[in-house]
Amino acid sequence: MKKLLLSLITTLLLLLLSQSAIAQEKSIVVSSTTSTEQSGLFGYILPIFEKKTGIQVKVVAVGTGQALDIGRRGDADVVFVHDKPAEEKFLEEGYSIKRYELMYNDFVLIGPKSDPAKISGGKDIQAALQKLAVTQAPFISRGDKSGTHAAELRYWKGAGIDVSPSLIWYKETGSGMGPALNTASAMNGYILSDRATWLTFKNRGDLAILVQGDPKLFNQYGVMLVNPAKYPQVKKIEGQAFIDWLVSKEGQDTIASYKVGGEQLFFPNAKK
Repeated sequence: MKKLLLSLITTLLLLLLSQSAIAQEKSIVVSSTTSTEQSGLFGYILPIFEKKTGIQVKVVAVGTGQALDIGRRGDADVVFVHDKPAEEKFLEEGYSIKRYELMYNDFVLIGPKSDPAKISGGKDIQAALQKLAVTQAPFISRGDKSGTHAAELRYWKGAGIDVSPSLIWYKETGSGMGPALNTASAMNGYILSDRATWLTFKNRGDLAILVQGDPKLFNQYGVMLVNPAKYPQVKKIEGQAFIDWLVSKEGQDTIASYKVGGEQLFFPNAKK
């Protein structure tokens, strides 16, 4: 009887371990941006996806440049980022075979309500940056090769201004959007932010949105499966299932339904 009981217990333990191993296999790693993490989007949509599919999603939230580098090393199954030129380069290099446009929002230029550069109410981002350079008001840059940092550098270039950490008024933090906003709040400086992170940011101090509405501030997000032909360890089925859900009607509706204070943060635009 004892042998039979021991045998049953052993069988049950092996079954539980087997089921645990199977459950662990149904997971993916997504390298993504700090804006999708810090805005609360992943906290909202992932439980819905996980409940539907049983696939656990582990997010590594860094700047877009770092997120793509993680994909280049084969250390992620999916990349979810917002720097189209960098994403297209990722494709050209063969690290993915297809890019899906997913959603968008916009960037906004934040600054102190006292606004020493007198840019409040403007809708031309490059004209605003030219005024900032003239007044040499403190400007906080993420300086982390993120999608936001890449966009910021494009705007400075379009404004005809060379920026670098050697400038007294130009400060690079090398950090994510939230910490960079904290620095801007502490220094009462100007900063470019994605709107979603700004709306969820609590430590605003004397900061406010000063420039918005320029078409150049459009902020597109894309998602790609890391090429399993390059990296056999990539979970192709589970990763593609996540992408397929994101671009499906259910996924797009879920993204659209995420709001903070009644305001929609991301606008789905996946192509049918």
